[in-house]
Amino acid sequence: MSKEERWNNCLEYIKERIPEQAFQTWFDGIAISTITSDGVVLQVPNQFHYEWLESKYRHLIDSAVKEFFDNPLIVNYSVVVSNKKSDEIPPLIQKENTILSGYHEKTQLHSRYTFESFIEGKGNQLAKAASVSVSEKPGQTPFNPLLIYSGTGLGKTHLLQATGNYCIRHFPSMRVRYLTSEKFMLDFIRAIQENKSADFANTYRGVDMLLLDDVQFFQNKEQTQEQFFHLFNELYQQGKQIILTTDRPPAELKGLKDRLISRFQSGLMVDIQPPDLETRIAILMKKAEDDKLEISFDIIEYIASHIKRNVRELEGTMVRLLALSSLYRKDITMELAQKVLEDILGRDAFMGITIDHVVKYTSKEWKVSERQLMGKGRKMEVAMARQIAMYISRELTSASLFNIGMHLGGRDHSTVIHACRTIEKKMSEDKELKKRIEKMKKELSPVSQSTVV
Repeated sequence: MSKEERWNNCLEYIKERIPEQAFQTWFDGIAISTITSDGVVLQVPNQFHYEWLESKYRHLIDSAVKEFFDNPLIVNYSVVVSNKKSDEIPPLIQKENTILSGYHEKTQLHSRYTFESFIEGKGNQLAKAASVSVSEKPGQTPFNPLLIYSGTGLGKTHLLQATGNYCIRHFPSMRVRYLTSEKFMLDFIRAIQENKSADFANTYRGVDMLLLDDVQFFQNKEQTQEQFFHLFNELYQQGKQIILTTDRPPAELKGLKDRLISRFQSGLMVDIQPPDLETRIAILMKKAEDDKLEISFDIIEYIASHIKRNVRELEGTMVRLLALSSLYRKDITMELAQKVLEDILGRDAFMGITIDHVVKYTSKEWKVSERQLMGKGRKMEVAMARQIAMYISRELTSASLFNIGMHLGGRDHSTVIHACRTIEKKMSEDKELKKRIEKMKKELSPVSQSTVV
């Protein structure tokens, strides 16, 4: 088969495993450029496209290439600023425009994950500080093992790999190994099948730092747990650094042996909370800066106001916005941002409610007139209701902080931020207040709009 035929087979393989819309956006039109004895180069339209494929679909692409090419090949990408076809581009130019994957085969680390590119906020400060401390003195701090837990897409893998990248940069002789718990299990199974259990054990026991991602995958896999238990003990006794991530605290992982959970809890456990609005804005601004993109603050704030719980989804929204802008040669406008968010969140969730809905409902719930809420009065009960209206408006509407402030008394965005923090603090201290506000948010959801219009 020709290289094009092989790549078409790869595309069919990929198409069967992802949603149709995702395939059309990211794979339709991707061509194979060159094949060498150890690598294949795919031609992509821009750097944003490359970054998304590399971060989201690298394992799927690798699997497809492995399936339809004779030898295991490293996948690289070529971004060519030209209207010529790939086979018309001189090799030197093509080489200069090739973006290597940044994948370090020996350690399994990716160079894109660094502490410098990690945006710090109040929800991840402790996790980052612990990771930095461990990277500077691996195996010499009380943080061994270090276990980081959080929901998906909040930065666990970033910190894990950033720690490894720091170490191989500052301690070149240090043997660092990153892998997922699924990869660990598959390697273990393969070693048993090939009667190479001793080689498997020696491979991992020879490292100075073990970075294991998604330990929750070990649940109910007894032989893998047993193997890892002995590996953990040996590395720990030798003073080697161990860093783990899970999607929840170890005590909540059902199907893990007690003695393994006990080992995980023997060091430092830190969690990562969803980023607040300011951190989400900072993440998007950093992304725009890295990609040398001019995008208005209003659009950045607009995106950050909608994507609230997942950093990966936040960055993915920006990448999708950039890709559509590049592919269709359109400026990044508020209208384009609205379309992207509607595609991602669904029309009902996106359309949501307005500040007017919030004001009307808050007025009724707290027995304060709408005129008072939108005025400048400072009576305690009015100020409290106004702060709640600001908080709920930020949580549920698509309005910017500036618009929320202007709507509720002509205040600036810093006043809205202060109001939201005040309400969050009060909710953490007053369970009844929290329950009441959560009830308001639920009843103000899109499916209940008709009750407050």
